[in-house]
Amino acid sequence: MKSQHSYQDSEKQAIYKVIKERRDMRHFSPQPLEEGLLLKLLTVANQAPSVGLMQPWRFIRVTSQQLRSDIQQLVASERTATADLLDERKSEFLKLKVEGIAECAELIVVALPDGREKHVFGRRTMPDMDLASVSCAIQNMWLAARAEGIGLGWVSLFEPVQLANLLNMPADSRPIAILCIGHVEKFYEKPMLIEQKWGEAAPIETFLFENSWPEKV
Repeated sequence: MKSQHSYQDSEKQAIYKVIKERRDMRHFSPQPLEEGLLLKLLTVANQAPSVGLMQPWRFIRVTSQQLRSDIQQLVASERTATADLLDERKSEFLKLKVEGIAECAELIVVALPDGREKHVFGRRTMPDMDLASVSCAIQNMWLAARAEGIGLGWVSLFEPVQLANLLNMPADSRPIAILCIGHVEKFYEKPMLIEQKWGEAAPIETFLFENSWPEKV
């Protein structure tokens, strides 16, 4: 029986559609975002669930072109270091476009704040729930951006200490994401890594267990 709290069918279809069509974007056009849209996306991020209502997300908007260039250099260095660990897939990896830092309209660094140790509600045994909370905030932005027809790409190829130093962050804080946000010529039909034949996504049955972890066969 349908829940009395269920949304209308058209509303539910829109939610499922935006989830299915969300993409980790790497290709952007230089057109600026419309006035107020970035704040709208950040407001949606701030509405994400968070452990103990600690709201452990901090957003640094990068408007300096020199800083944007420095961040891109950090990513390039980590890209090379990652490629060196990929052995036979190194050349294949180096052909992939892994960021749109120079082209995107807005660049946002998302970080965990300092002073997190004082928040113990829900974190005494699982302190990394703060990271889970920030990930929910980023996903909120991602889905809202896709609904608005705006691309968002999460870049994780960087050395955290070096990026923190660039941004004058407190010692106990931690950058976790570089977000490239902006208009795109088109959205990928499939996730880019599938289109580029880097890998294939597995179905949910692969990850669904019942009552216990399955024995290895």
